[in-house]
Amino acid sequence: MNDHRIDVSLGDRSYPVLVGHGVAKRIDEFVPTGAKRAVVITDPAIPFTVTTSLPSLVLPIAGGEDHKNLSTIEALCREFARFGLTRSDVVIAVGGGLVTDVAGFAASVWHRGTAVIHVPTTLLGMVDAAIGGKTAVNVPEGKNLVGAFWQPRAVLADLVALDTLPQRELRCGLGEIAKYHFIAGDDLLAVPLDARIARCAEIKARIVEGDERESGQRALLNYGHTLAHALESAGHHDLAHGEAVAVGLLYAAELARSLGRIDDARVALHHRVVRDEYGLATDEQLASASSNGVETLLDYMRRDKKATDGLTFVLDGQRGLEVVPGVDEATVKVALESFFARGVGR
Repeated sequence: MNDHRIDVSLGDRSYPVLVGHGVAKRIDEFVPTGAKRAVVITDPAIPFTVTTSLPSLVLPIAGGEDHKNLSTIEALCREFARFGLTRSDVVIAVGGGLVTDVAGFAASVWHRGTAVIHVPTTLLGMVDAAIGGKTAVNVPEGKNLVGAFWQPRAVLADLVALDTLPQRELRCGLGEIAKYHFIAGDDLLAVPLDARIARCAEIKARIVEGDERESGQRALLNYGHTLAHALESAGHHDLAHGEAVAVGLLYAAELARSLGRIDDARVALHHRVVRDEYGLATDEQLASASSNGVETLLDYMRRDKKATDGLTFVLDGQRGLEVVPGVDEATVKVALESFFARGVGR
């Protein structure tokens, strides 16, 4: 099976995304010229390791969103200092989206910018989180509110890492893949998983090239995420990210229908992809989502990063996905109440 290569073209910050079996073994090809040491940041629970010829320090970070915070960034930076990591060296992130987010942010602020290479070990990381240079940590007031744009030198999506991926982590990635069905309109179900991962990476790469700092089209990558982030924050992460995104996709379709943007057939397509094909947004997950309460979820949605002009959503429509600012809060509330009351109904 041949490796897939997708180039993210950003001038002097361009980099490749490699998708294939064993691509992590090529890591030394992408370390900066002159680098003398590397820090490898990883989740110790991940049964996947990466080695480099550089003298290395391995720093484990605890999994779970509760550890995706500024305290973790401080702890990492203090270890960088003890190890003698310089701006000319490299940080290597080996893990899921939490690891690449945290390691990328730590690299972005260390000496005002140190190179980072991402080796995503989850499906979610391979198709979304590790690509595009968005790094962030959480604060109690919301998810991913403190961060920076910091592009990696390379993303090595080694499919070997998926062999031991727990089912819940697999579902997280499927939630993000489901999102890409509606961004590009591709029939992703028609191709094998490796090609599907590469296609999602390509879609994201093209969007990032056109809107690196998320001032326009890149916001489309947040389809389903307005409610998803509220669910993660309000529910203390009872739903994993991809599970929350899946619920958010179905709600976004419900809201778009209530605004007259799409019809029943388009809502049904969302349910077919999310529920029937990927087995997401189950009865149990919808019950967990609704248990947070509509008012609480509305409060968190007001804090969403896109909410610069009232409640803002990425919504489907006749021209495809669009960022829709200033959505009437009463409409959002009624649609949310209806969505939870209807449950899995279409």
